[in-house]
Amino acid sequence: MAFCFYSQPNSPRLLIGSTPNSNSLYPHPRSVKVLAVSAGEYTMANTVRVAAAQMTSINDLAANFATCSRLVKEAAAAGAKLLCFPENFSYVGAKDGDSLKIAESLDGPIMKGYCSLARESGIWLSLGGFQEKGSDDAHLRNTHVLIDDAGNIRSTYSKMFLFDVDVPGGMVFKESSFTEAGKDIVAVDSPFGRLGVTVCYDLRFPELYQQLRFNHEAQVLLVPAAFTKVTGQAHWEILLRARAIETQCYVIAAAQAGKHNDKRESYGDTLIIDPWGTVVGRLPDRLSMGITVADIDFSLIDSVRAKMPISKHRKPAEFWKSAGLC
Repeated sequence: MAFCFYSQPNSPRLLIGSTPNSNSLYPHPRSVKVLAVSAGEYTMANTVRVAAAQMTSINDLAANFATCSRLVKEAAAAGAKLLCFPENFSYVGAKDGDSLKIAESLDGPIMKGYCSLARESGIWLSLGGFQEKGSDDAHLRNTHVLIDDAGNIRSTYSKMFLFDVDVPGGMVFKESSFTEAGKDIVAVDSPFGRLGVTVCYDLRFPELYQQLRFNHEAQVLLVPAAFTKVTGQAHWEILLRARAIETQCYVIAAAQAGKHNDKRESYGDTLIIDPWGTVVGRLPDRLSMGITVADIDFSLIDSVRAKMPISKHRKPAEFWKSAGLC
């Protein structure tokens, strides 16, 4: 079952002019806690409702926070227990270097605000692509942060594959010039199944998703993104459905949409896809701001995997080495 909601432009800029340290922007800040999650901590119901958000972030932390707050309220009202936001949900710079200037640690005021939002709304948040301060002033980490409904950080993943491309007819972008690549594969137990955590350009590297499914037992893959208009039109849905089919996982892909500024435009088309590759959640308008809601059905995951037991048919690494293909 899937639902879609349009978000109305309900004074999204009420807090424009607030500084990154303003209490009006980050209500009730408290210490950010990072909690480890042990395997088997959660007992699964047969289904659980989740949501994916679509938005057009700009170079204004306060305006983006106001938009996220409104979308969280919509998701909670729809009965969703998890809301997934796209890459760069909190900020998209208007010019080179802007993201480095606002990058913060995970215990800074920006993330504290989102932790408070999760706690006050009683909903888990997947924050896909936060500008986390890097190991030096010239670099940041593109970090996917998972926050539980008590406002605690449950997991973080730094984007592994960086977007260094010259898009034909489009933008030239070199993410590695200011971003540190992550090295760790991250899967975490949650009330929504075992989550495989990724970011945007990772989508083009199926080996990461194979690792998440077959070595880390993922059931749901999170793919927050800000795909360009050109690459999105050509490959976005195809790649997402392929990842769902080949891993037999749900895929939740929250997307940036529309023009962020004069130089940058994102494709949009936020999707939720089931383990058979069927789109079960989608906004009617590819560029609209809003949420789409769907139910994760764990019996469907089990059924697809039982009827098409690809995990039993895979060849071990030794096979490929002996065949000279590894």
